[in-house]
Amino acid sequence: MARKVFFSFKYEDVHRAMNVRNSNVLTGVLKSGFIDKAEFEKVEREGDKAIRTWIDNQLNGTTVTVVLIGANTDKSKWVKYEIEQSIARGNGILTIDISKIKNLHDQTTTCCSLRVKGYPHYQWNNDKGRENLGDWVEEAATAAGK
Repeated sequence: MARKVFFSFKYEDVHRAMNVRNSNVLTGVLKSGFIDKAEFEKVEREGDKAIRTWIDNQLNGTTVTVVLIGANTDKSKWVKYEIEQSIARGNGILTIDISKIKNLHDQTTTCCSLRVKGYPHYQWNNDKGRENLGDWVEEAATAAGK
């Protein structure tokens, strides 16, 4: 079944997030929640209301929210908002630790402690995300009845 997946992440982790997005393991899936830096900065300049509106629009029609967790994701009010809105919409949710994906400077970080209670958590590298992301998304959707 075709899925529309919303990817939630702190913008400082955009390179790691793009690595997941472009891993080509979600064929036939619409991927939402990605924005280029110029667009992000434009929305950000318009204030909190504009950011909430952008998030709400990106979440429309999604069935699963994948929360990509890096070192400081737990400090993002927008990731928290995206999680709250995803739960309110009945989306399937899963979290993935992306801290061990190398950034553009060939560095990794430590992961923060953010988890979404009652939903599965995975580690991109240790749990073979490239091989399993499609199954994780399908399992989250099924668990949410979608």
